[in-house]
Amino acid sequence: MLQITLLVIAGLIGTLVRQLPASSLRDPAAYAAEMAQMHQRYDALDLFGLRIGPGMVDLFERLGFFRVFAAPWFVALLSLLVLSIFVCTLDRTPKLWRGVRRVTVEQPSAFFDLRLPERARFREDDLSPEQLAMVLRGKHYKVRSSAAQDGSVSWIYGDRNQYMKMATLLTHLGLILFLAGGAVTAAFGFETVIFVGEGQTAPVQPVGTPGNLLVKNISFEAPRRTNGSFEDFRTDLAVYQDGRQVARKTIRVNDPLQVQGFVFHQNTFGPSADIEVRDEDGRLAWTGPVILAGEVAGLPQGFLTIPGSSIGLLLFLQSDSMGTPLLAMTGLTQTTAEGASSIIFNARLGVGATSDPADTAGYAVTWQRPGEWTGMVVKNDPGAPIIWTAFGALIVGLMLSFYFPRRRVWARVSPQGGIQLAMLTDRYVDGEREFAALLEELTARGGSRPERGSKLGAGAAAGA
Repeated sequence: MLQITLLVIAGLIGTLVRQLPASSLRDPAAYAAEMAQMHQRYDALDLFGLRIGPGMVDLFERLGFFRVFAAPWFVALLSLLVLSIFVCTLDRTPKLWRGVRRVTVEQPSAFFDLRLPERARFREDDLSPEQLAMVLRGKHYKVRSSAAQDGSVSWIYGDRNQYMKMATLLTHLGLILFLAGGAVTAAFGFETVIFVGEGQTAPVQPVGTPGNLLVKNISFEAPRRTNGSFEDFRTDLAVYQDGRQVARKTIRVNDPLQVQGFVFHQNTFGPSADIEVRDEDGRLAWTGPVILAGEVAGLPQGFLTIPGSSIGLLLFLQSDSMGTPLLAMTGLTQTTAEGASSIIFNARLGVGATSDPADTAGYAVTWQRPGEWTGMVVKNDPGAPIIWTAFGALIVGLMLSFYFPRRRVWARVSPQGGIQLAMLTDRYVDGEREFAALLEELTARGGSRPERGSKLGAGAAAGA
């Protein structure tokens, strides 16, 4: 219970505190950028006038609170829980097996005392042992019988779902496999986020990875309803390997594309600007979309370094007073060895317009059209088959345990006592109702109602 409590607390921390994307844990630059955002998010936090934000962020980073589910201490807690469940299962299994295997057909007369719950007695003439056995078999009981050596007493025993208690082993197996699958995913899984403009391609894994996949955003659509809300988000996505297309699909939210163990999930989108850049001789330096995935002063922002030059274009998507879209451009160039930049021009373009090279550092920049980029979460989860196996084992184990609990019925047959009945059931069964239904069916066969103890007597006997 202590281990589970600690894991619950850790899970709450991982839920309430913003977690770093898995992709940033493998990329130092991305990690630094994410931590800068964490400081921006929490640094202003104060407690009783004391500014605690910066120290809290540093402490949380050291404790791993921004990456709880990949932190070594969390993995250690999970490993300890797996070991505990495994040892507990090993300890319980022999006792559990002996409990389901042990069958006692013969019971003493005191076992059938009418003051005990779920007890009854038929007179010998009202019900025959053969009728009782037939009814029990009709209710899917496995029937066994025994008799005293002198033939004065005989017993009939019915057992239903005898081995279903062993289903708890499936439940334990499911828990272990869930944790094992998570460990495999954490150790060997791959996750990244890819932003791709319309018509662009991007590698899934780092450049140079053998057999690397390339994704191409053929087109993106985000149609709106009449009330202005988005109706859908869909990307016509193609995947290439070694220069040939290996898959293509229009992906939507919750309808991903799966290729060679990689799953491409539609995750986000935003605006882009298709621009063309030509140098002073009219030669093409760049053509294609620039992703405006950043934000400055509430405006979508992107950056492009003009190939073959030291000039960078900082692009902002604006609109004039009439709502006409405008693309604002700020030209930057490096002025110091430390990497400081200075502004060399500012310009704005309408859709289809081209800048005067004299105003934009000798380059003619054309805003061909506004576009959109799509953002995808790409995962390769080798632990997924283990997780699905765990899910199946857990559900099957729970269903067998809850819906097929064990029931046992004993009958003692003697000339003096008639047929005495007793029933024991697992805790998930309404034993009183089930015993009453059995008696109703036996009464229909025998013709008269059995003798039963009073509820007061049964309660007193149980208390004793």
